[in-house]
Amino acid sequence: MTARGAPPAAPRPRRGWRVYLLRCCDGSLYAGATNDLARRLTAHAAGAGARYTRSRLPVALVWTARARDRSAALRREAALKRLSRAEKLELIAVPRGRAQGQADEPAPERAGGSSGPPT
Repeated sequence: MTARGAPPAAPRPRRGWRVYLLRCCDGSLYAGATNDLARRLTAHAAGAGARYTRSRLPVALVWTARARDRSAALRREAALKRLSRAEKLELIAVPRGRAQGQADEPAPERAGGSSGPPT
């Protein structure tokens, strides 16, 4: 109990910043960044995510990587968007931790994604 008589609040889970790639139903790739990946994927799947993905449902998470903070996540997202499609497909195909020492993770195919223009 706290001084006011209310039970202490449960600690909030640390989510951290993530950068991700989605594959849309038309085969296009979408890059985004978020601090709550599960919530963002749910929003994309419900058609409440980015305008680009709304008309390309369903979407599947195909790659994700951790970022140390918001700034790093947005820089990484911008870098992803500058990659060619072939480079993005290569990134998705590389096993975790193999892409230039990055903590890149191919993600299981599932519905869901975040901000930014299509790639």
